[in-house]
Amino acid sequence: MITAIRGFNDILPGDSEIWRHIEESAYRIFSTYGFSEIKLPIVEKTELFLRSIGETTDIVEKEMYTFPDRHGDLLTLRPEGTASAVRAYIEHKLYTAPVTKLYYTGPMFRYERPQKGRYRQFYQIGAEVLGDDSPRADAEALEMLMRLFGRINLKGVTLQINSLGCPDCRPVYKEKLLNFLKDKTGELCENCVRRIDTNPLRALDCKSPGCIEATKNAPSIIESLCENCKTHFEKVQYYLKLSGLTPALNPRMVRGLDYYTKTTFEITAEGLGSQNTVAAGGRYDGLVSELGGPKTPCFGFAIGIERVALILKEEGIESRPLSVFISLGTEAEAKGVELVSGWREKGIRVVEEFSEGPLKNRMKRADRLGARYVIILGENELNSGVVAIKDMVAATQETLPWDKIAQRISAQ
Repeated sequence: MITAIRGFNDILPGDSEIWRHIEESAYRIFSTYGFSEIKLPIVEKTELFLRSIGETTDIVEKEMYTFPDRHGDLLTLRPEGTASAVRAYIEHKLYTAPVTKLYYTGPMFRYERPQKGRYRQFYQIGAEVLGDDSPRADAEALEMLMRLFGRINLKGVTLQINSLGCPDCRPVYKEKLLNFLKDKTGELCENCVRRIDTNPLRALDCKSPGCIEATKNAPSIIESLCENCKTHFEKVQYYLKLSGLTPALNPRMVRGLDYYTKTTFEITAEGLGSQNTVAAGGRYDGLVSELGGPKTPCFGFAIGIERVALILKEEGIESRPLSVFISLGTEAEAKGVELVSGWREKGIRVVEEFSEGPLKNRMKRADRLGARYVIILGENELNSGVVAIKDMVAATQETLPWDKIAQRISAQ
């Protein structure tokens, strides 16, 4: 038997309905904020991620699926979506509009240890606001996210924010942090020691218990912000408050990507254990120009669909009920084709049970399909213009005219 590659999972019926619920809810809410969908390629030139994510990040050093094509050019399965969205923004000159709002869905790929809610092929919903430097844009995107999680009834959601400063003030902080870490090298993991001079902020993002303990008293980046970044961050919090949101400040949060500036955030939810981040992102004002486009302020985020779906599966979400239609006899079968077609036109989920044999056996098959209702049309019902409808959950049965069935089922 051939099985799936470890970390590359099938999304089975039952789970796929939850995923569709998340994606459709995101589409409806994002569109009300002026976002348009973009479809991005799964494979990009490796150079795109080297320049955008940062060569000293774990993603580039350890996790990318990179391979040469037949011409020897290095290609990579996208490990995240922002770099691809920015590449498309530049390539297609979308910057001619004052502000561009894009969102996308699809698989990402990282070679890391599979665990609950984290796989080597994983799916994200991402969104990018390109061309707006206002702190209101940051707050509005976060408001939109929290509204989405409220709409799908995600429990125990917490918003944490931080500021990573800008090219003017971050070097000052990095120097302070570097001096602090040099006295802790004996307590840091091998990776953090190796990267301490090139990217000391990675130590704050490291999940090694030793690094967490060693950096617990590290200097706060918030205390090193320049006046511009400090004002921006204060206004983000002000606008969030106007939206009814009270975020928690987390000065240790640096995220795993090098392109972030100013506002960064994570949203966590209950029910996932230690891997409880369901959405994250922030501002990246220098990435467009770094990749060859005009200077463009940006803010973006990504939602982990697997993690959100795991929580919703535990909580349970209601899907549209499934009905199974059983016809008894040739004449009933002919009428059944007409009735079933009409119900489907009204958006009712209905399948026909085509097998032959006793009604009892056909009812058992309908039950195995997970049907909420079984609709039966025999000779007596056909002559009377009615059907028998059995509610499999309430264990009740009633007789209704043909034109009342859609209303009866849709009311649930």
